[in-house]
Amino acid sequence: MINQRDLRLKSREIMDAVERGEEFIVTRDGRQIGELIPFRQRQRFVSRAQFAAMSACAPTIDPNRLRADLDIFDQMIEDPYDR
Repeated sequence: MINQRDLRLKSREIMDAVERGEEFIVTRDGRQIGELIPFRQRQRFVSRAQFAAMSACAPTIDPNRLRADLDIFDQMIEDPYDR
């Protein structure tokens, strides 16, 4: 935790620490008022195991219901060149 005064006086050192991955809770008069956290880097590659773990809580898709929904959607779209 860092207080507002330290954040103001030591901002360079604190920002360097955040850049290295450290996280801080900022306080004012002893009350927590915010967090300083580093940006999360976007992960470009997802392994098969990670994908399986993330997909474990995904809803089950009924392929027949999906096809019916898509058929209805296809009927709603008009071809601008169809005259």
